[in-house]
Amino acid sequence: MVNRKLFRPSLTEVKDQFAAPRPVQSMPQQVAPRKKPAPPEQTHAENFYFVKQMQSRTPVAVVLNDGEVLRGTVEWYDRECIKLTRYGSPNILLYKHSIKYLYKDGDEAAQGGTNGQ
Repeated sequence: MVNRKLFRPSLTEVKDQFAAPRPVQSMPQQVAPRKKPAPPEQTHAENFYFVKQMQSRTPVAVVLNDGEVLRGTVEWYDRECIKLTRYGSPNILLYKHSIKYLYKDGDEAAQGGTNGQ
């Protein structure tokens, strides 16, 4: 009888080879605290506000950089400007960079949102 050697290692030899002990760390590794992700560049809050005012046709007062106040409703807007529909005056297209701020116009807005209380 001829003694032949297998070319393939046995399954136990392969398990022993891959089951090498891992080095045990005596000190726990310090994990760096997770950084808070950067806020998104575009929140779409301005778009949400303008759409809400357009749909409800809320009267607004627009204060320009020079202090002039224009009153009307927002009919249309885009990235650069808004179209203000005014009462008793021609409609006007305003560049956003010329607007200081705007707020809801009306008696309750003038009193800070309270109903005279």
